[in-house]
Amino acid sequence: MIVHLRQFFSTNPILKRVLKNSGYLFSATGFSAAISMAQGILTARMLGVALFGILGAITVFTSVINRFISFRMSELVVRYVGFYQENGKTRLAAAVFKAAAIVEMCASIIAFSLIWLLAPLGARYLAKDPHTTIWFGLYGGIVLANLISESSTGLLQIFDRFRRMAWLQVVQSLITLVFIVLAYWLKSGLPGVLLAYIFGKTVGALGFTFAALREARLRWGSDWWKNPLQSLKPQWRELIHFAISTNISSSLSLINKDSELLWISFLRNPIETGYYKLALSLANLVQMPISPLPQTTYAELTRAVARHEWQNVRNLVKHGSFLAGGYTLAAAIGLWLLGKPLINTFYTGQYLPAYPALMILLAGFLIANTFYWHRAGLLAIGRPEFPAQINFVLAILKIVGIFWLVPKYGYLANASLLAGSYILGVSLSVVVFYLTLQQRQQLNPQELGS
Repeated sequence: MIVHLRQFFSTNPILKRVLKNSGYLFSATGFSAAISMAQGILTARMLGVALFGILGAITVFTSVINRFISFRMSELVVRYVGFYQENGKTRLAAAVFKAAAIVEMCASIIAFSLIWLLAPLGARYLAKDPHTTIWFGLYGGIVLANLISESSTGLLQIFDRFRRMAWLQVVQSLITLVFIVLAYWLKSGLPGVLLAYIFGKTVGALGFTFAALREARLRWGSDWWKNPLQSLKPQWRELIHFAISTNISSSLSLINKDSELLWISFLRNPIETGYYKLALSLANLVQMPISPLPQTTYAELTRAVARHEWQNVRNLVKHGSFLAGGYTLAAAIGLWLLGKPLINTFYTGQYLPAYPALMILLAGFLIANTFYWHRAGLLAIGRPEFPAQINFVLAILKIVGIFWLVPKYGYLANASLLAGSYILGVSLSVVVFYLTLQQRQQLNPQELGS
């Protein structure tokens, strides 16, 4: 068995490099997953189901508004800074990073302003408690700490600084845990938990930013930021198209996948939100080991596509799916068997209604994890518009389903809609990726397998 594994990796150098880089993030993610679980257990026990649901509404409220304004600059940086750096055009690479950071900074300020403006509505219609308005607004402060965190993340990915990213992730998780333990000991309730999240996420975001700025200085010199944006004039149309496409896709994805707690909070109540928050948290534990793979895979796919190494592209996605799908299936079976005892023991019996939602979610996560590369593949191969198109269709179907089913059937209906969205959206994206890959190969047959 060991011999076969060695042969498998020796014939797949790109996959080996992806797994090596992912290994740094995976180690940090695994450690962070354990810390996150400890945080969740302490928080759930301290707050109870209803306040646990309100906590989810506050954090997701900020995340949704920030991502709605965001242009997913990490993807643009990886795509274009990586391309220019690969071709020796370092001045253009630095200019793209500078432009991305400026745009992201402006977007973050707008997002923070919107959070403060809409905080009273969030408190009234999501938390069902106007007294939580101040916490909706204060938690939004993490957006300012993340002024250029997406651009910074993209730059660190390009230069393979995954180990550094892993350490920063661990530090953030540890700081948050320390303050949550303190809040648990002092019995400071929801305010204490939110302050712990704010402080931990602020330290993590600033760490990523300083690490990226240091990397830019080392790679391009201390005056890299003086590279004129005018040098990108011939590429403005392409850059804007990519940024808008990824922003639209991300915004639509908020409806399809990332605003679950808000819909339940709005249409049902904080108790069901608490059940669903726990189900999502446990499902995300299954996804955590896979979550680093899209970042590292995207960088490798971008390089392979730029060099027209089509067979390497095929090998990477095929073997990556085999590994990710096998792991997810095993983890899902484990939670199916042990989910109820785990919830009852660590979170107490009041959270047991989260188990059916967890089982439904795992069906969708199995498909999403197996083809974790579907979005990265489409971006790398030059189809940034398709994720936006499919998410638009899914958003319409999802909204209809939410207002039709969730008021009557609650959080279980929401879980079913999310799982279905994953299955349909990911499957169509994989089909389009392979069709586009075939077209690229036909246009460059002389470079096949280069």
